[in-house]
Amino acid sequence: MALALPDVEEIDCDGFDFRVGGNGFVWSYPERRAGKPRIIRTDIAVLYVGDEAEKQALLLGEPELFFTAPGYDGWPLVLLRLAAVDARRLAELVTDAWRMRAPATLADQFGDVVSS
Repeated sequence: MALALPDVEEIDCDGFDFRVGGNGFVWSYPERRAGKPRIIRTDIAVLYVGDEAEKQALLLGEPELFFTAPGYDGWPLVLLRLAAVDARRLAELVTDAWRMRAPATLADQFGDVVSS
């Protein structure tokens, strides 16, 4: 899904990590556990959302899909339960994250193609 968007680069890693213009917009959740090595969770995506207001709206409005973790306080990122989201909503979320992280000229050229 992410690779279908213009100029997306997939970073070689244990899970998934997609970037546009050098900026990450969706990647695997690196779960940190006290006193243990982190685990790369491919069932949970870290998703760029733009700002704190949007983050809070998603967390409060769709708690079955979105949550956060202590290391994400103050960052415009949410954690997304991939098994709980349908393909259409996931495409919308990934595309929105891509738009916010893509260089303005690229995002402007892309228009509303995916949203329609």
